Amino acid sequence: MIKDWCSTTGFDENMASGCRAAMKDYDLQAFEEFSFLKSKVDSFFVDDVVDCPYCQPYTATFHQAVFGPLNERIMELFLFAGYRRNGNSMYDMHCKECSACVSIRLHPHEFQPNRNQKRTRKKNRDVEIIVEPIKLDNERIQLCDSFLSTRYPQKRNTAFGYYSCFFLNEITDTYEIQYRLNGKLIGVSIIDLGENWMNAVYFYFDPKMANRSLGTFNILTMVDLCLERKLSYLYLGYTINDVSAMNYKENFFPHYILKDESWLRVDKKTR
Repeated sequence: MIKDWCSTTGFDENMASGCRAAMKDYDLQAFEEFSFLKSKVDSFFVDDVVDCPYCQPYTATFHQAVFGPLNERIMELFLFAGYRRNGNSMYDMHCKECSACVSIRLHPHEFQPNRNQKRTRKKNRDVEIIVEPIKLDNERIQLCDSFLSTRYPQKRNTAFGYYSCFFLNEITDTYEIQYRLNGKLIGVSIIDLGENWMNAVYFYFDPKMANRSLGTFNILTMVDLCLERKLSYLYLGYTINDVSAMNYKENFFPHYILKDESWLRVDKKTR
């Protein structure tokens, strides 16, 4: 399988070339499967027009549908096609005036950390990392509320609302990555997990720990977990060029962006 071969570390350029060819074949097959899936479920999707959640000067159109439990392959196909999960809904963006949201993924076995990312990893070597099924308690509510009120005070979001309407769900297997410093919870990453993929749903952290670059550390940790579990694809959601809270994902190379139904490899900063 692709995930068994391409998760091997230390392979030479010939093996790397073969791995990329296998992934191209995977992409072609997945697009064919998704086209069939889309023809069966697209009638369930509706458009929800709201103010842009990323503060762009346009209205946003969420093309979304609510689902019951999805089997692992169907969830993989949705993510592959650029869809995102919000609670029990799957959606993609159908904004008429804007195309700023660009889906981005990593192939963990290819990733090479740069100097700053290596420094971030070293800076956080005292942080304890725990992976468990997602849960909700006062410790998480307080940390998430602190993050939301500091980073997005104008939106009047609440941690309970994020958990009940966004994180918790019945359609896929969802876990959390806890980050603790001397026992204190300083960050939580919400992730969905499949047999060959990881989906980054959301990350919140202690605003007082901003100097630790925990967003970058979280992606490094997800890459490590993918390598440990031999997962071939890490879906990071959207990157938005003009939004710093989103575009830092583009600093991980190589990465792939979804454009015109193709995942295009990016080896260096182009935007």
